Amino acid sequence: MLQVRGRAGGTELTGTLYERGERAPSFRGAPDEDAAYVWVCDEFYEVDSGGTTQLVDGREVNLAFESPMPRGFDTREQALEGAKEHVRTQFARIGVDPEDVDLEVEKNDTA
Repeated sequence: MLQVRGRAGGTELTGTLYERGERAPSFRGAPDEDAAYVWVCDEFYEVDSGGTTQLVDGREVNLAFESPMPRGFDTREQALEGAKEHVRTQFARIGVDPEDVDLEVEKNDTA
């Protein structure tokens, strides 16, 4: 499995990419078991009040979280690009320029 991490504005977001042959979590809305690669990561957006407070670029941002939306991909290249785009999009949803997101992919053999 791979961890795809984005860092920007003093915070970070990490999701998990399950590779071919690894058992991805199964829950309502999860992609078909036959997907070669499965991406799972939080989704969030900024709200005026409530939610979870996070410090981003020196300002307090209230975040509301959505249920993770797992996605299935046929190839590793598609999966990695989809994962990176997802992370950039989450930062954009809280006012961070997607170009400012530093991305890192790390192999995780401990799961």
